[in-house]
Amino acid sequence: MERTWPWISTVARLALAAVFLIAGGLKVGDLNESARAVKAYQLTSYDTAKIIGAAQPFLEIALGLLLLAGIATRLVAGISAVLLVIFIAGIVSAWARGLQIDCGCFSSGGELAAGRDTAYGLDILRDVAFLALAGILLWKPRSRYSADNVLMGVGR
Repeated sequence: MERTWPWISTVARLALAAVFLIAGGLKVGDLNESARAVKAYQLTSYDTAKIIGAAQPFLEIALGLLLLAGIATRLVAGISAVLLVIFIAGIVSAWARGLQIDCGCFSSGGELAAGRDTAYGLDILRDVAFLALAGILLWKPRSRYSADNVLMGVGR
């Protein structure tokens, strides 16, 4: 089993990289819309939501690129895990307060149109699965085809 962990970690690293690159890429084109999605959670002022909404896509893209390259994998997995816990807490909070919003994870987010239902349970399950990927990388960060291996001289 010890020989398969680098491959399992590689799949986890690349999958989590794809998640962050897609999520950040979908938001980076309209930072005002990203701010509105953050504001829909009703946890911050609009000014704070604008800052978070503007920074979040770039943070997600940066995490995705670092994971894709395999640079500082354990550290990046830790930051990813914290971010995912924040996302999960936000969704749980919105659900508990009866808000009718789209989580904005892979979309523009914000208030749901009349007749549309929330998918909070599925959103949370999805993010818990992403958190599990980060957990794998925290536990076993060594993976194939990563810059960490080159920098640490692994495989020489």
